[in-house]
Amino acid sequence: MFRRIGNVVVRHPIWTIVAWLIAAVAIVATAPSLPSNSDESSFLPKSYESIKAADLQQRAFPSAFTPSAIALYQRTDGGKLTADDQKDVARITTELGKKHIDQVQKVVPGQPSKDGRYTLTLVQMDSKNAGQPIQNDAAKELRDEAKKLAKGTDLDVKLGGSAVEALDQEDSSKRGEAIIGIGTFAIILVTLLIIFRAPLLAILPLVLIGLVSAVANGLIAYATKLFDLQANSSISSILIVVLFGVGTDYFLFLIFRYRESLRAGDEPKLAMINAVGRVGEAIASAAGAVIIAFLALVLSTLGFLKQMGPALAIAVGATLVAGLTLIPAVVSLIGPKVFWPSKSWQQEPQNARFAALGRSVQRRPALTAVASGLILLALSTGIVGYKASFDLASGSMPKTKESMVVQDRMQKAYSAGAAAPTDVYLSSTDGKPLDRSAFDAYARKLGAVDGVANARMSQVNKAGTTADFTVTLKYEASTDKAIDAVGRVRDVAHNEAPGGTEALVGGMSSIFKDIDAAVNHDYRTVFPVAALLIMVILGLLLRSVVAPWYLIASVGLGFGATLGATVWVFQEGQGHSGLMFMLPVIMYLFVVAIGTDYNILMIARLREEAREGREPREAAGMALRHAGPTVAAAGFILAATFATMMLAGNSLLSEMGFAVSFGITVAAFVMAMFFTPSLTALIGHAAWWPGHGDRARVPAAGTAGSGPVRGDEERDSTAHDPAGRRG
Repeated sequence: MFRRIGNVVVRHPIWTIVAWLIAAVAIVATAPSLPSNSDESSFLPKSYESIKAADLQQRAFPSAFTPSAIALYQRTDGGKLTADDQKDVARITTELGKKHIDQVQKVVPGQPSKDGRYTLTLVQMDSKNAGQPIQNDAAKELRDEAKKLAKGTDLDVKLGGSAVEALDQEDSSKRGEAIIGIGTFAIILVTLLIIFRAPLLAILPLVLIGLVSAVANGLIAYATKLFDLQANSSISSILIVVLFGVGTDYFLFLIFRYRESLRAGDEPKLAMINAVGRVGEAIASAAGAVIIAFLALVLSTLGFLKQMGPALAIAVGATLVAGLTLIPAVVSLIGPKVFWPSKSWQQEPQNARFAALGRSVQRRPALTAVASGLILLALSTGIVGYKASFDLASGSMPKTKESMVVQDRMQKAYSAGAAAPTDVYLSSTDGKPLDRSAFDAYARKLGAVDGVANARMSQVNKAGTTADFTVTLKYEASTDKAIDAVGRVRDVAHNEAPGGTEALVGGMSSIFKDIDAAVNHDYRTVFPVAALLIMVILGLLLRSVVAPWYLIASVGLGFGATLGATVWVFQEGQGHSGLMFMLPVIMYLFVVAIGTDYNILMIARLREEAREGREPREAAGMALRHAGPTVAAAGFILAATFATMMLAGNSLLSEMGFAVSFGITVAAFVMAMFFTPSLTALIGHAAWWPGHGDRARVPAAGTAGSGPVRGDEERDSTAHDPAGRRG
């Protein structure tokens, strides 16, 4: 099949390129805009208690004041606020209300801090547009107006709160995208120049994948709108790396094989047809594993991951199609001139380093397997220290952003839990008014919970059927202590609810508690489903039941090593309280799915060498010699492009960049280079049971050289000299 695809696109390159250009223009021109949502509560389905509580609040207390933006005032000299300062604050608050800024519903004064150095203005905005561009614009105008009104006073005013955090997050995301984009381009360009010493070959993947990126983003926008998925600004940064990293991988898989066919004496067009025919199955299988793993995220209960899964699957799908059509068409149209001015493509180098590695694996497969396995196991021990962090806002932008400065100062100036109190909503189950005489006792029981600073009944709805108890925790909302405390609050709220009533616990800590439960659900569902589906892909590719088991086990071991190393670097080394809560799920999918690419390429080449009559150990050594340079180049580029995420300036992308980069390094340079080929050599022919895909193929009589185009049978029977070079 892949040979037929190669034949069509190579024989008709102009039509293939034109078809891509027409599709790109049509998709980009008509694709809808992609909104962004940074509201953590929107990540959860309505079945979780925190979301039920939020819905109840909307029904029972529709006019309840929930600040979306907070103006924090302090004197420029850091001293206590004076009476004149308080008058200036009151004036600014009043003037802000009179501005009638779009989305702003109410502006009210807040409480001063206990030390008298800070005070607040609280701004309520339309909750229906939380995280949307229209509210980001309103937050920007609000910030600008507050600073203008504070000019000429002794006050320093800074804006924070969820709406302003969304604005700062968007700005940080754009800056991060720019840095990641520039870093990715530079790494790919420089690395390809070093590998091939051919300027055109270095620029070509950037241009072609740039076209694929435009198509993929348009398709993602269509899918987001069609299936009503949640959008998040962090996805854009990840998409850049996935598209260019994976796209360059497939480009390298194809170009290395194209060059090998040219060196074997094929004329240029035939060389590309043979390259697509030979490596097409490996590319398709690798992309299939990645796509299926990403699609497994639709089983997640988190909106963020539900959006990320299909988006990344679409991106990889578009890259796969380009790898089998657009790239072969363009390269075959240019021909061997693509390698200009280098002439190294004309003769095969000795590959001394990889030949030596291959001989080492061939001679001592057991030692190689044990040594590489022990390295992975040692790194995996770091998992025991793993802790999750749920503060997505501060995790997705630098601590120096104004909204993050406000958050930090409020936590120090006010009670740690005061910035995001927990609400317990007590409702009658029969629709009758609540017995108010039980409120004081219920509030005392809530206040006595370990980790609660105070609890009070704050309001009752007009019908008297729902009461709101405000519970202030001793800890900041996203910390482990706050999440544990809100769990205890839930237990007491449910168990001590008066007869004929039921309680729901809401607020940010409650949301984080539910996100924690959702992530644990994903561990139990997404992980095994993704692993099972990848094993199916491997089984179909290799026609084996045995090989997929140890291949997926080796990749799982790589995941453990990656998570352990990330814990050591960020929790132990940099003092992070925990890793971002979704990191293990994302890491699992990237490391398992993309890391499997290199295993697939190596094992497919090992099977090819075995089919040419080599014994398992010799086949492993030759596979490492021939496929090693491709895996090394592709692994380095992909790991380096993911590492650019560490330059974005926020902990979420820094942790993700390091983890995936490290995982890919392990996948390429430990698993694919040593662990997988050495295990396959040790298991021998049994690795291919029941398909026996490693058996040598004997060409039928009269097929060799019977036509102008050599088929797979002739290529499989091509002679090798004693050093393993193709004759």
